[in-house]
Amino acid sequence: MRAAYLTAPLAVLGAFAANAGGYTPPVVETGVVAPVVETAPVGDWAGGYAGLTLGYAFGGEDDVGVNSVGGLGGTPDELKLNGVNGGVHVGYRWQRDRWVFGPELGYEGGSVEDSFSTDGYDAESKVKNVLALRMKTGYEVSPGMLVYGIAGVARAKVDYSVEGTGGAGAIDLNDSYSKTGYIVGLGAEKKLNDRMSVTGEYEFANFGKETLEDGLGASTNATAKFHNVKLGLNFKF
Repeated sequence: MRAAYLTAPLAVLGAFAANAGGYTPPVVETGVVAPVVETAPVGDWAGGYAGLTLGYAFGGEDDVGVNSVGGLGGTPDELKLNGVNGGVHVGYRWQRDRWVFGPELGYEGGSVEDSFSTDGYDAESKVKNVLALRMKTGYEVSPGMLVYGIAGVARAKVDYSVEGTGGAGAIDLNDSYSKTGYIVGLGAEKKLNDRMSVTGEYEFANFGKETLEDGLGASTNATAKFHNVKLGLNFKF
């Protein structure tokens, strides 16, 4: 009996000695896996491209003032330039991550014009064409979708006439002129595939003031400016 009492404590001591090197905790599997975060791919916008646009101009304002010989003068009416226009362009873009920027050279023509017959005067203004160098800077807001700002310098060729003998005096002006101005705007571009994309743009073009004079000394100030909304198609080289 006494041997049995002694054996049990010795067995406990032996087990404790066997684990004297240190306690090893059990491995518990939690089943939690760290989430994998996927970054949206960045589209490839860099390189050369060419395209076409179709637009509509509106909201042009040109107060036609008549400054005649003898001190007479007045403003019989206002020309409000509007009309359809189309264009072609070519450009190049660089890309830094999602930022895209580069120059674009464009040529546009159409029927951006207006005319009036008021108080003994006939007047007409027509923007025949516009040659513009634009800088476009944009950011890819989602895969294949670019939004951008537009700023550039442009030169317009304008046909202009004011004729009549109304209350502001006589004038017989029929002229054309070229004037340099500026263009600012906003746009968006959506990829259809790796080579083709569609664009939508809003621009404001302002060509300042040009003083025109007839052969008798009467004059007027032409102020060609207008808003323009355009849809386009780009082809990447």
